[in-house]
Amino acid sequence: MTVTLHTSQSAAATSSADALVIGVIQTPDGPRAAPGLAEIADALAIGNTDLASLLAALGTTGKLEEICKIPTAGRVAAPLVVAVGLGAEDDLDAERLRRAAGTAVRDLVTSHSAFRPKESEEGTSQRRVISLALPAASAEQAEAVALGALLGGYSFRRYRATPAADVELVLHTAWEAGADRGRVIAQAMTLVRDLVNTPPADLVPAGLAEAASRVAEASGLSVQILDESELTKEGYGGIMAVGMGSIHPPRLVRLEYTHPEATKTVVFAGKGITFDSGGLSLKPPKSMETMKSDMGGAAAVLGALQAIAALGPAVNVVGYMPIAENMPGGGAQRPSDVITIYGGKTVEVLNTDAEGRLVLADALVRSGADGPYLVVDVATLTGAQSVALGTRTAGVMGSSDAVAAAVVASAKRAGEAMWPMPMPEELRKGLDSAVADIANVSADRAGGMLVAAHFLREFAPAGAAWAHLDIAGPSFNDGSPHGYTPKGGTGAAVRTLVQVAQDVASGDLEVG
Repeated sequence: MTVTLHTSQSAAATSSADALVIGVIQTPDGPRAAPGLAEIADALAIGNTDLASLLAALGTTGKLEEICKIPTAGRVAAPLVVAVGLGAEDDLDAERLRRAAGTAVRDLVTSHSAFRPKESEEGTSQRRVISLALPAASAEQAEAVALGALLGGYSFRRYRATPAADVELVLHTAWEAGADRGRVIAQAMTLVRDLVNTPPADLVPAGLAEAASRVAEASGLSVQILDESELTKEGYGGIMAVGMGSIHPPRLVRLEYTHPEATKTVVFAGKGITFDSGGLSLKPPKSMETMKSDMGGAAAVLGALQAIAALGPAVNVVGYMPIAENMPGGGAQRPSDVITIYGGKTVEVLNTDAEGRLVLADALVRSGADGPYLVVDVATLTGAQSVALGTRTAGVMGSSDAVAAAVVASAKRAGEAMWPMPMPEELRKGLDSAVADIANVSADRAGGMLVAAHFLREFAPAGAAWAHLDIAGPSFNDGSPHGYTPKGGTGAAVRTLVQVAQDVASGDLEVG
């Protein structure tokens, strides 16, 4: 199944699509059609009943993401109109447009019979067309609708026996550049979703590294991949220790995007644990069921680099993907082992299930050689993140409150929910070790997300601003689909990382 989008400036009422999506505004006086739909509203009126009255009679209020389907009986070219709630008009921001577009498209491709292959077409993939007449009167609005619709149409069907219809989206707007940016971000997030959703037997560390190599070649990025022999030789003790228990050896991928006018370098580092059993500190079986998603940080870095290469901001960007499989094999690291991170600092490993911080430590130290202005690591790092902030809001910590706030501001511009978190200094003491420079966990379980950030800060390069994004909850939706978010991999953090790079390039993100 493929989902594509193109723009059109033709009248939406004449679009011969399988379905036409329109927006409905919520007002104190009842629902009304969004601006720009006068022709469609007139066509759908029945006698003295205008569209607003028809929607009200059908129980529609215009509440955000509410769906109402209206057979058109030939009154417009499409046989079906899908009216999706946009909420109140004064709150109609880009995120509401993304959610509304995603909801409408997702509903059509998952529940409407017109978008399922017929029995006689078994083994084929039909093309279905959805026309989008949602507010797209600016580049920002066009980008939001395009991105939400493309993400709403996402379906991971690699392992399904039954094919799904290909979907063509037609966005009625004059803002092609905005739609183009939406396409670029959607393609990057789709890449991340596909990688996160792939079963761990089919995406071992070498496989994820090969996927990164393919993306780099297609995007014009430079790429370097270190295998287990090179990692051992060069002293990447964190990555090697985590990968020792698996028959699938670890990898370190370094991607690089350069711009001839760039004056600053940004580094992204993403946790790439292709499956996390917990190692010898074994997880309960139920907790392992979603651990194919533990490479969501590395996938987000890869997706972000792909999008950045397409968008071309005037900044240099380096991406690190430290990749390992954390298994309890005979060669696995043991609780109380002491390992040496790249650069020489030693770590007492008290819990082998706190492994993501070990592979990131190697990458963070290595990033110092890139002369970064800002380093951002992104990881599905702690269950404490979901306890503190839920499953839709990521936590952001940094080398200072100002750095964390600057990254959160970029996330807000990108439309992702992130929240700045403190790093109380008293929590650092819990990482003191009697035998090594630092322990990988604290004896006190309180503030686990914040303690993990303290550990990572010890390895961030001196002189560079540093931020840590904990996306443990947002990276994988184990509940029901909502808005443009499917069940499974979400593509979390891609938009924020891209926005960070663009904001550094434009001067909108300054860290002193």
